[in-house]
Amino acid sequence: MSEAGAAVLGHISLGVRDLARAAAFYAAVLAPLGVRRIWTSPEGQGVGYAGADGRERLTLFLRPGAAPPGEGFHLAFDAPDSAAVDRFHAAALASGGGDLGAPGPRPHYGPTYYAAFVRDPDGHRLEAVWQ
Repeated sequence: MSEAGAAVLGHISLGVRDLARAAAFYAAVLAPLGVRRIWTSPEGQGVGYAGADGRERLTLFLRPGAAPPGEGFHLAFDAPDSAAVDRFHAAALASGGGDLGAPGPRPHYGPTYYAAFVRDPDGHRLEAVWQ
């Protein structure tokens, strides 16, 4: 629980079919957002924000039968600025990801909402957002 009594998310785990491919993809797309590898094992990898408390925020686990969650689910990562959103999107496309929405303003989400949407090689939907 947070100081205000609201629940705080610890981390999210995703199953991936090819850990090496997923680790390379996430290293490339999350680096512009200040995210780095925290730990690695033969079955998984944890990543978190550089300079934070050292805890993982996203874990990737090797699961040969992994499939992404259904419609309506995506992970959104905070970006430090709009240029980081642009770099996130470019890195995703260069690393085998799919385009689900080019970087740009999203005024229907808010007057300062700037985001990009991609799909990782396992089909998980991701967003980088700067507000």
